[in-house]
Amino acid sequence: MKTSFVSNLALQNAMRLTIGRGQNEIQKLNTEIVTGRYADIGLALGAKTSNSVTLNSDVTRLKSILDSNALVTQRLSASQSALDMMSDAAQQMLEAFIAVNGSDDANRLLIAQRDVESALGAYTIAGNTSANGEYLFSGINTNTEPLEDYLAAGSAPKAAFDATFFGHFGFAQNDPAAAGITVAQMDNFISNVLEPTFTGAAWNTNWSSASDTNVSSRILKNEVVDSSTNSNSAGMRNFALAAVIGVELLNSPISAEVRTAVNASAIKYAGSAVTGIDNQRSTLGVSENRITKANTALESQLRIITRHLGDIEGVDAYEASTRMKSLLAQVETSYTLTARIQQLSLMNYL
Repeated sequence: MKTSFVSNLALQNAMRLTIGRGQNEIQKLNTEIVTGRYADIGLALGAKTSNSVTLNSDVTRLKSILDSNALVTQRLSASQSALDMMSDAAQQMLEAFIAVNGSDDANRLLIAQRDVESALGAYTIAGNTSANGEYLFSGINTNTEPLEDYLAAGSAPKAAFDATFFGHFGFAQNDPAAAGITVAQMDNFISNVLEPTFTGAAWNTNWSSASDTNVSSRILKNEVVDSSTNSNSAGMRNFALAAVIGVELLNSPISAEVRTAVNASAIKYAGSAVTGIDNQRSTLGVSENRITKANTALESQLRIITRHLGDIEGVDAYEASTRMKSLLAQVETSYTLTARIQQLSLMNYL
């Protein structure tokens, strides 16, 4: 018969290994309980890991589009608020023109002129609105303020109007000689000289720094919408034209007949401004509606994929919790045994 000797050091090392393995397993189980998925997907799924990778990639992509849509929605909401302000200003301007239609009373004309200036100021502020560091009505030129302030000292559009009027008539709009302008002459100036400076290339030279190309955003894998509008639209051009007519000509020293013709033109352009701006609001409203529907579809896809991922990667939290409690008990026992083994020494028996 042979007797083998086992040292207490070997026993201690065995216990340490047991404790180390138990601690690693506890850490893994704790991760699974907290996350609800395997701690090591590759080890647990093996060849099916590619399915997990693909589905997780889809989840990331869908969440990215949802986050992007949230920013687009914010931009559209801010644009709608600014356009609402413009529409109210256009309506205010239109009412001011209607209030003095056929009138030659100096006080009423002065009040109307001040109302138009107020509307023009509100229009400029709304047109230069920015959100998240981007100008809303600059098209793709989002880092450039789109509209010039006509009422500011030394403004380019004001200088352009003065030069246009003087170049056509040979005197300034506030010159007493303006009383000699006929209805036909004024109609010709407004329709054939002044209007083209707002509808043509001069608009981009004097008034607007915006691009005609709007910002577009992908709201689904296969769907893109315009997520902005720009200050080169017909509604905004007509607003500026009506406002300039009101500010510069409504209270100028022209005859009553010519003033009536000027006011009629101003009413026409102001009405077109209201319609045009409301059309822009409608267009953005369509984009908002499409984003809402896109988000609904994305959230449905996300729920389906997440549920499928749960079937693939999910762990039984109850089972993991039970195993962790068992391991904790084993580790505690190992700690106790290790402590007792460390106390074994021949010195205690000498």
